[in-house]
Formats: sequence, C-alpha cells, structure tokens
Amino acid sequence: MSRLLPATLSLLAALAPMAQARAEGVVERVARSGELVLVGIPEASPLLSLNAKGEPQGYGVAVARQIQAELSTAVGRPVTLRFEAVKDGAALGQRIATGKADLACGVPFTWERDAHLDYSLPIGLSGLRLLAPVGRFDGAPAGLSGRRIGVVANSLAATELQGMQPAAIAVPFANLGAAVAALKAGTVAGVIGDSLVLAGLARTQGVSGLTLTPEEPYERFAIACLVPENDSAFRNLVNLAIARLLQGYLDGQPEAVAAIDRWVGPGSSVNLSADLIRTYFETVLLGVEALRPLPATTSSGSSRPGS
Repeated sequence: MSRLLPATLSLLAALAPMAQARAEGVVERVARSGELVLVGIPEASPLLSLNAKGEPQGYGVAVARQIQAELSTAVGRPVTLRFEAVKDGAALGQRIATGKADLACGVPFTWERDAHLDYSLPIGLSGLRLLAPVGRFDGAPAGLSGRRIGVVANSLAATELQGMQPAAIAVPFANLGAAVAALKAGTVAGVIGDSLVLAGLARTQGVSGLTLTPEEPYERFAIACLVPENDSAFRNLVNLAIARLLQGYLDGQPEAVAAIDRWVGPGSSVNLSADLIRTYFETVLLGVEALRPLPATTSSGSSRPGS
C-alpha cells in the first residue's frame, strides 16, 4: 500500500490543473489573466472579418467589445480582447467547450449546439436564403433539383436543403467564404446560408450580378453569442452587456448607433433600415428589465440640480 502512495499523489497532482480549469469560470479566469478570448470564423462579414491589418472587425466584434467593457467593470481591472480564428463551426464550439476560448458572437442558434454550450440574448435576426446569379433561380425548392448547391458542412442550411429538396446535390464547405468563392468560380450553381453573411461576402469578394432569393427566407433564426455551458456568472454579464448595447441603440446613444449601423444599418452591406433594427431590438428586450441611466446623486443621496 505504501508503494502506491507516491504514484497516487503524482496522479492527483497531474489532474489538479485540469480540475481547476474545469471549475474556474470565465469571469474568474478573466479577473486573473486580464484577457477575454474571442473565437470565430473570419470569413463572415458583416458579423466578423479581418481588416487590412489582420484585426477582427464586424458586428460580432462590436458586441464582444461591449462585453469586454462590462467584464472590465465587473473584475475591476483592464481587460484585453484577444481574437483567435477558426475555419469551421465544429472547431469554434470545441474551443469554447474545452476552455480554450471564452466567447463567439454572431452565431446562429441550433439545438445541437445548445446541448453542450449556452447562448446569450439574441443580437440579431437572419434567415436562410439562396445566393446565385440573377435569373438562375426563383428561390423555389423545385428549381434546386439536380443542381449543385453549396452549404456549410453540418450546418442549419445543409439540413434545410436536404429537407426541402432531397434531389439537390449538396456540396459541403468549411465556411460560407469558401462556398461563395466556389460560386464565383462556377463550381456550384448557388449557395444557401445566412442572408447577412452571404450579402457581405458577395460584396467583399467582389462578385457582381448575384441576388438573394426567395424574398422570404426558407427559415428565420436568431444570432447570438456562444458561451461555455453552465457558466451563469459569465452569461449574465454577457446578457447585461448586450442589453445595454441594444438599449443604447433604442435610446439614440451615438456610440451604440454608430457601432451597429456601420455593420448592419443604413448604408452598410446589408442596408437594414433603422426602423427594422429598432423593432427587433424592442422585441428582444421585452423579456428583460429596461436599462435606464440613473440620475447623478450627491453624497447625501439627493439628485443633483439640473440632472
């Protein structure tokens, strides 16, 4: 028995860091390291892309920076946002599930992912549509029969295509950027995917003469931030940050309006109207307490004159 003790102690010592990593939540880890790790697929403009300097940008990044600021306040120290790129959704989910990343923003909701990860409040609404040259399709499922249609492997679009037109030839890609490149090269007849991302990719890849059909998406879905499962302290902060951003837009706060309109509002690649954005944000916030700035107070607790 005594000879087994050193080996047992060695095993426990080796397992201790792993147990600590599992037990440590994102808020605790950020408080210790001062770093929040954002993960994502960069070929997903306007939600996420890289600028000329290789830095992340997009609506998802704007939301992540709001979360970064909320975390900084919560932990009482500066927090930096570090971005790590992945090539596909499977790698994205795996990095968050294993604690190698903390957050992904601009991710469609799926029940499969929700089984092992958690979602935040929605940050937007999108839908599945078909990107193809003008006049090639009318968007009806019947017209997809026997045609090579690009989809992201194991995605909502792949499942939808199989269900609505089993005779279509689904061509899987790691991400929508690769699928749109294949459409540009003529190796697929069209691409089904997230309308917001497809519109942005067509613009950034310089592909002209394309259109999105049908007018009403095959399926609508919310996009949100993806966080580790059962980490309520972090998820609560993420939701609070998102609610502040959405409420700021509704209240006409210049920083919030600029951050959102730049990527999805009037004049952006997807050119959503301010009224449409406001209507959706109001719907999201119906289920939570309204966040209103409190009036400044004096040390005695009374409101300052003129505040």
